[in-house]
Amino acid sequence: MAFDPQLIVGPELTAQHGIGVVAPFDFALDRELWRWTPDDVSLFMTRLPYVPVPVTVEMASALSDHSIVRQAVRDVLAPEPLAVAYACASGSFIRGARGERELTQAMLTAGAPAATTSSGALVESLRLLDVDRIAVVTPYIDSVTDRLVSFLGSHGVGVVSSVGMGLLNHIWKVGYGEVVEAVSAVDRPEAEAVFISCTNVPTYDIIAPLERMIGKPVLTANQVTMCSALRAMGCQAAGEGQWLVQLGRATAA
Repeated sequence: MAFDPQLIVGPELTAQHGIGVVAPFDFALDRELWRWTPDDVSLFMTRLPYVPVPVTVEMASALSDHSIVRQAVRDVLAPEPLAVAYACASGSFIRGARGERELTQAMLTAGAPAATTSSGALVESLRLLDVDRIAVVTPYIDSVTDRLVSFLGSHGVGVVSSVGMGLLNHIWKVGYGEVVEAVSAVDRPEAEAVFISCTNVPTYDIIAPLERMIGKPVLTANQVTMCSALRAMGCQAAGEGQWLVQLGRATAA
């Protein structure tokens, strides 16, 4: 029997637009990134080369090497994304504010139509929220957490308190309970928001409950990265009840 395509009737396909995502070799939360993504946006993922060292200043510096980032950006351009995100917090703050700007420029030079980094997206999000004093939770050892504090300070953001979990590997295994405990411990009345660093820390389901619990915005590395990339291509992030996502919707309205 001859095949008749008219016999198959279904919903019209929605035109897809994409974000290219450059992630560290050990990134384990692809599914989490998708949860901020509306139905008409796809993610095109690529990994940076394996670096056989623990999560230290040296590892973060290696992940931000311009030559490997440029190549990763070129690799992810094949499906024609409208923006490219460098999804690594430590790799984008480890060389300071100037290093983050140079990393973004390296992505643009490699052909990204628009580029964002996790740390640049954090600064962008804090400005949108009009926040300049925060508390910080990280999974890092102190030397890496200190670089984040310094990076934020160079952008005029004061860190009123911080806590690092001291992890050198397997960060994706951090559970929601551990994150909630760390946020509860680090929050201070003078902090206008809390930031949870590292794109390998799962956070999506606990952002809105934490915000209700402490009464202020809770920003996370994956959240700010996705919101920034989606803004760059003129789209709104998904994220029911999340302060930053709701602000974006109100601003666009």
